[in-house]
Amino acid sequence: MAIRPLADRIVIKVIEDTEQTSGGIFIPDSAKEKSQKGEIVATGAGKTLDSGEREPMDVKVGDIVLFAKYSGTDVKEDNKTLKILSIKDVLGVIE
Repeated sequence: MAIRPLADRIVIKVIEDTEQTSGGIFIPDSAKEKSQKGEIVATGAGKTLDSGEREPMDVKVGDIVLFAKYSGTDVKEDNKTLKILSIKDVLGVIE
């Protein structure tokens, strides 16, 4: 299954935080916070402006981004957690 996002949406692969503390304690899934970091795997063409032109996307495939905590829609594909969200939910690019 390949996902092609529309307009100003992106698809990201969620990057899970480590499951073990620096002291060696394993953190169960129920106690972990949802990750807010991911790698962009697909982007839409951009939002259509009133003039009919496309607004360029500020991100590209391969960028690592931070996104809003409760944003987007989760999708499972090949045992990977993907998230589809609007570009406005991206808080920043990690460089």
